[in-house]
Amino acid sequence: MSRDRLAAQQAELLRSLLAGAPTPPGFDGAQLRAQSEALLSKRRRVTWHLRPDLADDLGERFGPLFAEYASDHPKTTDVRARQDADRFGEWLVAQGHLTPPRRRWWRR
Repeated sequence: MSRDRLAAQQAELLRSLLAGAPTPPGFDGAQLRAQSEALLSKRRRVTWHLRPDLADDLGERFGPLFAEYASDHPKTTDVRARQDADRFGEWLVAQGHLTPPRRRWWRR
């Protein structure tokens, strides 16, 4: 198997796991969905730990809103966890789920 073909198959598998793409041939769809849910749960927990303010402000809406955000913004290797959590916060403001943070009038 050539490296290019292997890389293409790996990319297809990652799209299925992280971005909701169809199950690649040769894989069990149920197992991939279970793993995809586990990865989403881990990403949600990390975001909750990094941005507890969002979890506090959203309450019960945190999980469903994060799932909505994550489905449209799959995690990529060039985005760190803190950056992903901050982008979630920005998305919440842009979508009208939270009000923009107030700017402080003094400098630290």
